[in-house]
Amino acid sequence: MTRVAAPSAPSPSSRPRGSRGNALMFGIIGLVVILFVVLGPGRAWDTFFITPLINALVFLDILVFGQFGLAIILFTLLLRLATIPFTIRQLESTRAMQAAQPQIQEVQKKYKDPKRRQEEMMKLYKEVGFNPLGCAMPLVIQMGVFIALYRALRFVVGGSPESLVGLSQHLYNIPMLQNAIPLDQHFLWLTLGKPDVTYVLPLIVGVSTYVQQKMSMTPNANPQMQQQQQMMAWMMPMMLFFLTLNLPSGVGVYWVTSNVFQLFAGYYVYGRRALSWRQLLMPSAAPAASPGPNAKKREQAKITQSKQPEESAPATAPDGADTPAARVRPAHGKRRGKRKNRR
Repeated sequence: MTRVAAPSAPSPSSRPRGSRGNALMFGIIGLVVILFVVLGPGRAWDTFFITPLINALVFLDILVFGQFGLAIILFTLLLRLATIPFTIRQLESTRAMQAAQPQIQEVQKKYKDPKRRQEEMMKLYKEVGFNPLGCAMPLVIQMGVFIALYRALRFVVGGSPESLVGLSQHLYNIPMLQNAIPLDQHFLWLTLGKPDVTYVLPLIVGVSTYVQQKMSMTPNANPQMQQQQQMMAWMMPMMLFFLTLNLPSGVGVYWVTSNVFQLFAGYYVYGRRALSWRQLLMPSAAPAASPGPNAKKREQAKITQSKQPEESAPATAPDGADTPAARVRPAHGKRRGKRKNRR
């Protein structure tokens, strides 16, 4: 008698990559929420975000020999490299959505019930590997660092006595960090603690944001959705342009560096076509409609219907052809003539 082995539980490594990413993201969000509840919003924000960020920037400033602008660029690159799995997953999900647009149109046309349509859309998302939560994670991290960096720069390169006192209170009790202040806030033509009065940096922020959004835009056959995407492709860069006019230049340096990193990551995933001039300047073309499952049957029916008149039409004999009907008619006429003569 042979024993049937019980089915073994799936190992953690056999789980889908998207589920592991969602579990990690929800774990991070849960930890942040717990810290904010236990310590309070202000204390938790300063303890776990502002203070480590300030000390990291000061330490990187020491590594690059007092060039605080290079310290911001190096910090941005290290942060984006640490979150590169989320970035690659976001770009791959966007590419999967671009490829699955015909199937999405087919589902939207086939299922009129919103609940059933949503179920089929979720099945399709799972098949093509699209993860909405995974797409949101890099943006959440980028915006969180954007806000924290703005708060940190007010202390690091503020220039006023109050900011220096706040900076010394946020630094760890390490002599190397304590001796590094005050920091040099001049970088290229910028004063990192003040807005750029030449408008060059805000313009670079707007252009790089537009290119990054156009690269990751998903084509949509719905004209209304396509128009909304085109509007967002312009609104986000314009909003960041006017926002950078009033923010410290160090925040703009961070945003430009982050956008450039995103462009290189997009080039790695999408290839050269993602950065072509036609892709960046022209509106995104709507995807071609997917042929339905009965399209071949309808086409075959049209071909058969067009052949039927030709097959059902009577065959006409050519002139002078010796057919049975041609031979019978003269004989039949002669018999009638003989009957008339007899009469």
